[in-house]
Amino acid sequence: MSHDRISSERINLLADVAEMYYLKGEDQSQIAKRMNVSRSMVSRMLTEARKLGIIKIHIERPVNHNRELEKYFRQKFNLKDVLIVEQVNGQPLLPLLGKTAARYLEENIRPNQTLGTSWGTGISATVDELEFENPIPGVRIVQMLGSLGARIKQYHGIAIVNRLVDKLDGEGVYLNAPFLVENADLAKVLMESKDIVETLQLADQADVALLGIGSAEPNVSAYVLAGYLAEQEMSDVYESGAVGDVCGLFMDINGQAVHSRLQDRMIGISLETLMKIPLRIAVSGGQEKIVPIIGALKGKMVNVLVTDAFTAQGVINYIKEHNVDLKL
Repeated sequence: MSHDRISSERINLLADVAEMYYLKGEDQSQIAKRMNVSRSMVSRMLTEARKLGIIKIHIERPVNHNRELEKYFRQKFNLKDVLIVEQVNGQPLLPLLGKTAARYLEENIRPNQTLGTSWGTGISATVDELEFENPIPGVRIVQMLGSLGARIKQYHGIAIVNRLVDKLDGEGVYLNAPFLVENADLAKVLMESKDIVETLQLADQADVALLGIGSAEPNVSAYVLAGYLAEQEMSDVYESGAVGDVCGLFMDINGQAVHSRLQDRMIGISLETLMKIPLRIAVSGGQEKIVPIIGALKGKMVNVLVTDAFTAQGVINYIKEHNVDLKL
């Protein structure tokens, strides 16, 4: 049904009925008496309002946290915070993690702070779920890793920053370069260019970072699946000991930086800059992220983890089965 075929008076009438019923809590009999119509007429008007999109019903499922797992992670990895949520059967994982991370970010971002961000599905899901009743004055959003380009529009760095600017009513600062260039010499030239230097200097002042944790395993690597790296290139990184990355910075399972020729071609922040950010929030879940999460936590690359109970239990199981040393 289209609004174009209905008079504005009718639309306003339906909106008034919907407001009385849903917002003011009046029952259909009370509304019928007030409007001098039958109760069945009120019911039909509410149905019409739903069909027209005047009434939009949103069901907010409660998020259940696994406090036992949260306590384990907080103690074992010395995290500032950890949010481990239970996934209901059939419930999509990314929106669940995104909603959880969004609520946390809403509570922890402050006026005049700088928020640094990377790109990826977990970050994108978090941005989707952000809801600020009022703008936060003076917030800057800084892109900390070069862009994927236009192949995955909603996930690449510029799009993430743009969406955060809209949500927070903030100022966007962009890293105007691809995340990966042809060779190390070109990367060095770009990293010394005025625009990129200025952006990275602002990233160096970030108060909060919104991050993902990627896998270096070639068959599940986002870089390979998105078509930005050949599988052999990622295999070389994986075989050098890398299990995953945070903001393009690769680490082994013990959290130690893994240097590779691939790293020399990337445009983004340094490990030193990442580690200086006081609040480093990682949104990550799924079986393929179990080992990368261990590496990121052991290396203290993140200090707030948002994940699900299945992944968290997988981390614990892997640590026990492989006798992973948790000394940080």
